[in-house]
Amino acid sequence: MVILAREQVGCWQARSLAARSLPHCMGRNKRVRPHHPIGVELRLPYVNFAIIIGPTLAVRIPTLDVAADAERRNDPIDSLVSLLRGRRFALLSGAGISTDSGIPDYRGPSGTLRKRQPMQLQEFLRDEDARRRYWSRSYLGWPKVAQSLPNSCHLAVTKLENSGRTTGLITQNVDGLHSAAGTAKLTELHGSLHWVRCLSCALRIPRTSLQDTLEQLNPGLPAKLFERVQAGDAELNPDGDAELSPLLARDFVVPACPQCHGVLKPDVVFFGENVPRPVVDSAWSMLDGATALVILGSSLAVYSGFRFAKGAHERDIPIAIVNQGRTRADSLAALCIDAPLHQVLGELVKALCPQ
Repeated sequence: MVILAREQVGCWQARSLAARSLPHCMGRNKRVRPHHPIGVELRLPYVNFAIIIGPTLAVRIPTLDVAADAERRNDPIDSLVSLLRGRRFALLSGAGISTDSGIPDYRGPSGTLRKRQPMQLQEFLRDEDARRRYWSRSYLGWPKVAQSLPNSCHLAVTKLENSGRTTGLITQNVDGLHSAAGTAKLTELHGSLHWVRCLSCALRIPRTSLQDTLEQLNPGLPAKLFERVQAGDAELNPDGDAELSPLLARDFVVPACPQCHGVLKPDVVFFGENVPRPVVDSAWSMLDGATALVILGSSLAVYSGFRFAKGAHERDIPIAIVNQGRTRADSLAALCIDAPLHQVLGELVKALCPQ
């Protein structure tokens, strides 16, 4: 006989059991592996204990107040707390976590792209006019990014880290707000807008320094561009640039690398560009030490982020998703919450982080 200790929500394992059959009355929350060579896993919320007798599983459930149990089951935040209690979990954040800081996302709750496609790598590399358009737009968009402050969601993530609950944070965002909030175990999957890199010699330049250079090279022109912003003709985009008519950007002067005169590019991963292998490895290491994955504010439409949800699912690591709108990983998740992030994270911190 093997007695299994209670877990609020999660997997029950009997390592010595070679089960061949299981009862079919365990309810819709079960996850059964009847032919697993080293045991069987069940997801049984609110079960106090299980008794294994040979290959047959008998579960005794204590008498519960039916109304109270139903209320718990219908409260998604309570379900999230139950899923994560006693676990160390990895976090994966997307653009939705920064919208309260004034940084727009690529997709709204519908999951469809907003009106403009982001910059593509090959377009940036082959077309000087495209680089001129990008940097003129970036000149307009950068002040907004530079002045943005972490919101309550970024601060909640840092509190979860400081409490020892997390193995690390993987962010798809390039705005630097997680770092500004004090999160230390951080992998910026797509880089950071706060740095510029030369494509020839790899020199890194602070974006604030480049902003000064752009202003010096384009005397008078920036004022005209900002007039268009004030007139509503330019709109900030998530990748740190702003929507702007090509006619307004055609005379914009773009500096070369001060060290080798090579092409300067923001130190971010453009669409169509691969995430560097060391960055991917760093992200996987955060998942390696986790017993759950929580996805915050991302539709996971891009594979660079979705791969970690896929990997967690393949490793039988439960996934919780908090996002307004559908995501690519909904079918893989143990729990999906369609609600504002600040509400969910606020309650999660109250429940999991000691004061």
